[in-house]
Amino acid sequence: MKERFMLELYTSETPNGWKVSILLEELGVPYKVHPISLTNQEQKTPAFLARNPNGKIPVLVDTEVEADTGGFAVFESGAILIYLAEKFGRFIPADVAGRSRALQWVTWQVAGLGPMMGQATVFNRYFPEKIPAVIERYTRESRRLLGVLNDQLADRAYLLGDDYSVADIASFPWVRGCEWANIDISDMPHLLRWRDAIAARPAVQRGLLIPTPPTPEEMAAKTTTQGKAILA
Repeated sequence: MKERFMLELYTSETPNGWKVSILLEELGVPYKVHPISLTNQEQKTPAFLARNPNGKIPVLVDTEVEADTGGFAVFESGAILIYLAEKFGRFIPADVAGRSRALQWVTWQVAGLGPMMGQATVFNRYFPEKIPAVIERYTRESRRLLGVLNDQLADRAYLLGDDYSVADIASFPWVRGCEWANIDISDMPHLLRWRDAIAARPAVQRGLLIPTPPTPEEMAAKTTTQGKAILA
């Protein structure tokens, strides 16, 4: 008998994709993964655009909701985190103030840290021409934002206090990618302690393997391919 999954995740091996797979692994709920090849532009196909008109991963489809139309699609990684946390009543505070704090930090990540580090990564790794002023601008702003995290963590275990939450899950994959983006955080001890503590969680380690990570050779080819795509 074919197994039926309530949740289906359309994703790729990026920080935004890993946010959702990490939370799903932390929740321990069954879900089906649909790997999306960004290199092959699968996120721009009509089938994918029907789920996310913006043509970006990840997308979550909840087949229990609006089942008669194929399921309820949720796009934007921050929105997916909140949807899942509220659906299962975990990793988000129940009180009004606590929930607002979680939403503030998730919004902060998707509006600031992600875009700035994404641009730092593009211009450090993928863009075929090295433009020092542009690299410096995005690296500087990324470090400023990472410093905000470091300061927030100076007197607390996690971003909201003692409890690990979607606020932490939202930012962790980007902080984990600092080295790949050529951003030095060696002078941010609180951030490093937080990063290492989250990285040690078994569910996080499982989530980072979804979908299957590329080999070093595939990463090298991906860098070249994406550099060409930027100019297309």
